[in-house]
Amino acid sequence: MYRATIPPPAAGPFKDHTGGLLGETVTQPRVDPPRLDTKRRQTLVNLLNALNELSQTESLGRDFDQNPSFEDDGDVPTVDEQLQVAGAEAFNKFQKRINSLDKELRNFGNAARQLGSSVGILSSAFRLRERLAQILFLFRDNAADLFPRKISRQQREFLVNPNLMDRKRKARRRKSMPGRVPANVEDSLDLESLPEQFESFAGALMTFLKCLNEFPEFTDEAVNTSIKSFEGDLKYWACCLQDYRGQFKYPAVQRYVHDLTAEMGEHIDSITGTLSMFIEVGVPTIRFAQKHGAANLLTLSTVATFFSAVTATTLQFSYSQTGDMLSDGVNAFWFSSLVFSIAAAVNSLLGLSWKQAMYRSPGDRVPWWVLIWIKRSPLVFLVMSVACFSAGLVLFTYSTNQGKVTSTITTVFTAFTSFGLAAVSAWFASERWTFVHHRGSKWLSDVLKDALRRFMALRLVSIVSKCFGFGSQYVQKGVEFAGHKFRRMSSVGTLTATALEQGDSLPTGEYAHTVSRPLEPLSPLSPIRQSTDSYSHLSAEGPPHPNLESPTTTFSGTSNTPNTPRDRLTSAIRSVMMLQSATSSSSHPFSFPSRKRTTSSAFTDVSRGISETSGTTTFKGSKVSSLIPKLKSLEATQDLAAHSALVRHLQFSPNGKFLATSSWDRTSIIFRVGDPCVPHRVLAHASGFVGQVAWSPVGVLLLTRLNRAIKIWTEDGVCRKTIERHHHVQSIAWLPAGEAFLSVEGSEVVKLDLNGNVLDTYHFNRVLIHDIAITPDLQRLLGVGPILYSPKGLHPSKSRVEKQLLVYNVETKVIENQTPVLNDVRDITLAKNGQVALVSYENKAFPQLWKLEMVKDQARLTLRHTYMPKVPVDFAGPSYFGGKDDQLVLCAGKAGDIHIWDRDSAVLLHHVRAQALGGDLTCIAWNHASDNPFMFATGSHDGAVRLWTTANDHRPSEPSHRLFPVTAQSTPHSVTPRSPSPVDNGTRTDSTSTQFGEYTSEPLTVSPIEDSGQRDRIVTFAHTRGQ
Repeated sequence: MYRATIPPPAAGPFKDHTGGLLGETVTQPRVDPPRLDTKRRQTLVNLLNALNELSQTESLGRDFDQNPSFEDDGDVPTVDEQLQVAGAEAFNKFQKRINSLDKELRNFGNAARQLGSSVGILSSAFRLRERLAQILFLFRDNAADLFPRKISRQQREFLVNPNLMDRKRKARRRKSMPGRVPANVEDSLDLESLPEQFESFAGALMTFLKCLNEFPEFTDEAVNTSIKSFEGDLKYWACCLQDYRGQFKYPAVQRYVHDLTAEMGEHIDSITGTLSMFIEVGVPTIRFAQKHGAANLLTLSTVATFFSAVTATTLQFSYSQTGDMLSDGVNAFWFSSLVFSIAAAVNSLLGLSWKQAMYRSPGDRVPWWVLIWIKRSPLVFLVMSVACFSAGLVLFTYSTNQGKVTSTITTVFTAFTSFGLAAVSAWFASERWTFVHHRGSKWLSDVLKDALRRFMALRLVSIVSKCFGFGSQYVQKGVEFAGHKFRRMSSVGTLTATALEQGDSLPTGEYAHTVSRPLEPLSPLSPIRQSTDSYSHLSAEGPPHPNLESPTTTFSGTSNTPNTPRDRLTSAIRSVMMLQSATSSSSHPFSFPSRKRTTSSAFTDVSRGISETSGTTTFKGSKVSSLIPKLKSLEATQDLAAHSALVRHLQFSPNGKFLATSSWDRTSIIFRVGDPCVPHRVLAHASGFVGQVAWSPVGVLLLTRLNRAIKIWTEDGVCRKTIERHHHVQSIAWLPAGEAFLSVEGSEVVKLDLNGNVLDTYHFNRVLIHDIAITPDLQRLLGVGPILYSPKGLHPSKSRVEKQLLVYNVETKVIENQTPVLNDVRDITLAKNGQVALVSYENKAFPQLWKLEMVKDQARLTLRHTYMPKVPVDFAGPSYFGGKDDQLVLCAGKAGDIHIWDRDSAVLLHHVRAQALGGDLTCIAWNHASDNPFMFATGSHDGAVRLWTTANDHRPSEPSHRLFPVTAQSTPHSVTPRSPSPVDNGTRTDSTSTQFGEYTSEPLTVSPIEDSGQRDRIVTFAHTRGQ
């Protein structure tokens, strides 16, 4: 036994069966050469390799038929370090968002304390913070179950509760009250209560928004929109989660809850941003408005107090004069003025105190008479006080026998100021009435104009106005005509005298040249004026063209300068005519820019060779180590110009002899697999895109799916039956025996026989099924798709709709299990053994492997693996099983990447990077009948279909049998009508004209065709009889 201490192996290579580092070369222990010789080092390496092999064998050979508990199974899909880190990062990001919103709510509470009537908004903000703390606690508890190595649980006594101390104080006060049981919200915090927590959270949000909108001084639509959107999504999630009662400890439901953190985080960020803006802009605006109102009340109180002092002072001169009517009237008015002024001052101070109180009720919670008394009475009392004082002052001048001038002037001025006060008061009251009735959509002037227009529309008023209108028009026309005649006579006389004087002073030969001048157009800024001036300059030197003559104007009784609008219009028309004649005679034609056609291509100029792998990872002693060399030798050996449009779907026949493709060019092609692969039959469709092809289990029949029809073909291209459907057909799937097939139509799955007869219908209620798979025992259906609405008919406001993976019992016609997912699920593929299903998503969501387990005679889907690439990839089409016994999982990326994983360990075995002949992929299919060599096909946007095989199948062949030359460079290309396609040049079968057994056309051989430099390849369709 060696005495040397053996260092423990690194933790990375010893991950369990979902670890991404399975089979990686083990880092050898670093030891000093003087202490261990070569033999000892070799022994240690062998020992570590044996331990690694035993660990991998145990994980790969784990029995999938076991039914572990949910708690034990909770960490199975997330034991991979990458998933653990990603999940922990997602939760930490969500926690930061919650903390940011809590901080903003805390800042908002501190800022709102300075506002009046802020007790409601402070209380709602505290309750909202409490709900946030409880939601964060539940999500932390959920994340701790999923990622126990990264997320730690939080003790309930450390639950952050902004109202905790206040609640404890209230609980102490209520201890002595009989019959009251103190509620402890923390004791009910459990994942099962998550729907109720969402409902309470939504209610707290709406209460906060309602309190926020009770400040009429400032309204932020961004805050309203963000909070209402979040409230709608919370109610939608709460309603949808009601269906999973008792399942919140299931890993699948926990992952769905964890995925909601991203959706909630977007809402929280939006509310945080808008709330921060409200604090910066809204709170100062509200504070300024409240201070402005308080200042007005304070000013009003000051004026009322001063006026009451003035009134009391004047009363000293009149209160002793009594006995006659005038003296009693003066005292009555001045005493009334004193009462009104004192009431105005007191009510102003009362309103000031009420507005500044933080505990006052909002405006909509106060009775109308209280609001009127507090807000309107001070100003009304002050106006009445002024009016009474003015009336008493007028009477005082007469009661004291003042002079007539004094009495008259005082009466006139008092009447004038009182009229102005009454007019302004009426205008102010009218503006108030306009605001109440139109809410800012109209001003008082608009209302007055509308009233005047309605008044003018009266019959009598319209007749009178028309009469006045006609009379004024006749008078105006007469005046204009007389003025025009007068100006015309004066201008003609002046110009004639001037011309005669110039003619006498010049020689005879120069007279015509002097009189000749260009016409004056409309204005100095007009483009006609500028062009005419340029031609006038040319006329001084001579006409530039024989057809271009200098325009001249003679004195045939007209003025040289147009004065009236008619003359100016005539001058402008003449200038335009001369400009057009000069332009048409010009010898310089117009030149139009030529339009160049551009093409776009995603292909890059890279050299074609053996595909690069994602790394140099080796798998010593692993069950999948033998697959690595074969997968590394995969290359595109054949390139088929199959279609003239996007390849939507393709599938190999069960015997591997044929490859069926479907395209948006309304055709489906059956290729005979070989070297080379040649088109066997072209299946033409009269209308509609061909979305899917499906070979029967025995491989003698082929289904093609249209929008509202399904066609049944033989392998020889004969259309046996066209089955019309009334609804859109989303997907089709054969039954294992091949006697019937399933048609997915909305929320129903219809079972049809080969004659189109409906055998049975399966309803999936609120779920829009996208794809379906049936177990080999015909007992259950596996469906995927989004839900149309929640159980209460709700729809999400902003977030993504919920999708579900369903297990449907065919015999009882009951949904046994429903698993929520958030990503856009599109396809589901069942393995041959019927125990695991491969679920594919859209965009950048990773494909996943789900296991079908039986729990108490009911089937249930549990997540086993998530197949993650090295870098984010936008996946194209569904993922498929491949290899012997479906041991591989392969998926294509839209950019041309192809990923191949080991099914049982989720290890990325091979990565084919995007190449010139592999870009813009749309779908992929594996040939299950060809285990050695491996073979799969890919379809692309340009209509090409490429066959990939391993190096074992690569044999030298004649150049005429190669479908494309192996060149060192590839030029960008695009599909044109001249591209060689079997649709135009191959054997064609039209389903509209060919019926049972009527196909008699001979196969057609197409010679190599050059594609005018569009593609750097040569495509040959070779097909001989009997091949």
